Amino acid sequence: MLSLSTIREDLKDIRYYYARKEMFDEAFKCTGENAVVEKVQVYNEAMKSASPKLYDLYFSLYIKNYTQESLSDELCFTPEYVQMLNKKLLKFLQSKIKE
Repeated sequence: MLSLSTIREDLKDIRYYYARKEMFDEAFKCTGENAVVEKVQVYNEAMKSASPKLYDLYFSLYIKNYTQESLSDELCFTPEYVQMLNKKLLKFLQSKIKE
C-alpha cells in the first residue's frame, strides 16, 4: 500500500505533467517517454472507478490545475469541504493503487 505522502508527491508530479503536457509530448519525440507518463496512466486507471465527485475533484485539481480555493468558488463549496474531499481522494487512491 502506498503511503499518503507518496500519493501526494505523485499527484504533484501528475499536476506538473498536465501543466506542461505540450512540452512532454514534444520531448517524447526526442528522448522517449518520461516515467511520469506511466504514473499518470496508473492514477487515471484508478480514477475510472471513483465516485463522480472524486472523479471531478481529481480532474479539476490535478489535470486542469485548479487550486482548492478556485475550485471551491466554482463549485460553490466551502474550501474546507474541498479539502475534506481531497483527503477522501487520497484515501481512495491509496486503496486502489498497488505498489
